[in-house]
Amino acid sequence: MEAAITAAESAAARRAPIICPLCGRPIPPQAKSSRHHLTPRLKGGTHMGTVRLHQICHSAIHARFSETELAKRLDDIESLRADPELAAFIEWVGDKPPSFHAPTRMTRDRREAKASKNRWV
Repeated sequence: MEAAITAAESAAARRAPIICPLCGRPIPPQAKSSRHHLTPRLKGGTHMGTVRLHQICHSAIHARFSETELAKRLDDIESLRADPELAAFIEWVGDKPPSFHAPTRMTRDRREAKASKNRWV
């Protein structure tokens, strides 16, 4: 199945560039990219829709939101684009070249929340 998806994407890329639905920039063949499950696999989205995103866009989503948040309120591109945190990221990345990539870290708030959740009391 994955091979068929990859072959179809390759054929489509030769005809026209794939556009990242999150940031709206083209995804050239040499750019880092990945598939994002609109409903996280851990929340039942294994056989549901996916979209091809720049890797930096995909990483930005998972650095900001938990699987539960993604499943409950951010399970489509429109709601992701409307979120204020991602809107700021989209504005920032919008003027970068299509193949731009930079490491993405979890947000400080999310890191701290995760650390406090994992502390023994």
